[in-house]
Amino acid sequence: MKNTVLLASLLLSLGLTACEKPTVVNVPPPAAPVAGPAGPAGQTGQPGPQGASGAQGDTTVIVVTPPASAVQN
Repeated sequence: MKNTVLLASLLLSLGLTACEKPTVVNVPPPAAPVAGPAGPAGQTGQPGPQGASGAQGDTTVIVVTPPASAVQN
């Protein structure tokens, strides 16, 4: 009787450890959206007031060519 109980407990413990355990898969949460380089977008709505026009300048174009000694080959 002693051996039967010992053998039964040994088989029971081996049987329980031999069971296939389910594989746990840790799925990472979805990545949080990242703000752009200038920060989060501002509010949208009506555009601001028009800026002032620039002053009219001189339309003359002066082209200066470098001297021949400045040209490198």
